[in-house]
Amino acid sequence: METNKRWLDLYPEEISPTIEYENISLGGMLQKISSLYPNNNAISFFGNRINYFDLYKKTLRFSQYLSSIGVKKGDKVAIMLPNCPQAVIAFFSTLILGAIVVEINPLYTEREIQFHLVDSESSVIIVLDSLVKKVDAIKDSTGVKNVITTSIDEYFPIYLKVLYKIKTLNSEKYGRDEHIKFQSALKLGKAIEPNVEINPLKDLALLQYTGGTTGVPKGVMLTHYNLIANTRQCNEWLCECKTGEERVLCILPFFHVFGLTTGMLLCVSQAYEMILLPRFQIKEVLNTITKSKPTLFPGTPTMYIALLNTKDLQKYNLNSINVCVSGSAPLPVEVQEQFEKVTGGKIIEGYGLTEASPVTHANLPWGIRKKGSIGLPWPDVETKIISLNDNQECNVGEVGELWVKGPQVMQGYWKNEDETNSVLTKGWLNTGDLAYEDEEGFFYIVGRKKDMIIASGFNVYPREIEEVLYEHPQVKEATVIGIPDPYRGETVKAFIVLKETEECSVDELDNYCRRYLASYKVPKQYEFRSELPKTAVGKILRRSLVDEEINKLKK
Repeated sequence: METNKRWLDLYPEEISPTIEYENISLGGMLQKISSLYPNNNAISFFGNRINYFDLYKKTLRFSQYLSSIGVKKGDKVAIMLPNCPQAVIAFFSTLILGAIVVEINPLYTEREIQFHLVDSESSVIIVLDSLVKKVDAIKDSTGVKNVITTSIDEYFPIYLKVLYKIKTLNSEKYGRDEHIKFQSALKLGKAIEPNVEINPLKDLALLQYTGGTTGVPKGVMLTHYNLIANTRQCNEWLCECKTGEERVLCILPFFHVFGLTTGMLLCVSQAYEMILLPRFQIKEVLNTITKSKPTLFPGTPTMYIALLNTKDLQKYNLNSINVCVSGSAPLPVEVQEQFEKVTGGKIIEGYGLTEASPVTHANLPWGIRKKGSIGLPWPDVETKIISLNDNQECNVGEVGELWVKGPQVMQGYWKNEDETNSVLTKGWLNTGDLAYEDEEGFFYIVGRKKDMIIASGFNVYPREIEEVLYEHPQVKEATVIGIPDPYRGETVKAFIVLKETEECSVDELDNYCRRYLASYKVPKQYEFRSELPKTAVGKILRRSLVDEEINKLKK
């Protein structure tokens, strides 16, 4: 069935519905930008800056060192770093050699690190010296031959480096003589461009593991072309942004594909400045925005919520921000409205998934927007809603599974053909998300297939209830799950985090929900918590809460 692309009528003139993609590798992209904009700031790290010329030279040096220890095309290099200059250098150095990056969350346990290293067949890992003890504990059970260590302070400005040394003076030191030091590798390597032929369409650039919240993590295979295409689509969507002039606040970790594409790769593709922060600390973020004046801020709803709930927010100047791109989790309408009042900029909700590099939909930064919607499909992205009953395409307004197709869709799951076949259908990616399309072509996510609650035969979508809860003046964060119920099959339970100094009773929340929701959607249970479990990028782990409830029933 031919998909009716009614959303194209809403595209402004500046955005083309189809794009020509440059046949270039990611390393080639950095080389090109470094030659065109050598003196543009590439990285700002606590005030220390590296321009694109120097970034490329450091990349060549580190790639030459990797080559000297045996890294070649097709090998896997694991990067276990927060957002820092070393993470950028290591990423592009690996790709220039035709090797494949495996991003690993620095917060992982030894067991999780071991799984990722073994499954990916990584031979090298680059890791913070403060975390290398975890790697050493499991290294012998993996195929890792070389461990390269670095310190977070290596690219600090001098005054901050001194403060850091004083702060860590009495902390436990750990290291082994055989560990290769990152700065030593840079000194040993020569700034020589490697003679490696890379086919962007076929050659893998990244094995990006899914979070594993619904089972064992799977390695998503993304080519250079997949990532170049999604970056180019992002550039097209941000049509009023100016090449070489924007500054992007990079808090979203590069070890997550959302932060990688909308942070690092977007910046390099357009000679933007990356303002790097290794972790999300509210005061540090607000000070950085005030001093460094970023114009773009990709983030997650929980980040925006945390900033909005800062007591002395009015002390900080956030007016430099023109556009925030919100993803990884649904953006509550109330949060969107408040954040736009504070910054004066636009906060647009988008949608994506690791298997799509990741972005497929977003609201228009400059154009028609609909609150509560994930917006319109990006250029060259085909989209349809498939019925859960008969696998036919749904009519406007009907809820079904969201399917997408485009140049950013993955090649499949690493060493997992069965899982690949279960989500890829003739090029279409079956997202597992429940959605509907309105009469104009805007799309709305109502929940995950696996998260949908069936209570007394009625379909209940968590997001609808969460939107209502977020509008309550005392609620800071909320999430909703289905728990087993002997009478209804499943019943609705809400987990609530209240704003600081605020109080609210179960009865108050219940009465509030009954004003805005049909009775079968109203939570039957409420639980107040000081915080909710989250992923590294701030996405609330609904699955973790479900597991808790199931374990309670077993006792």
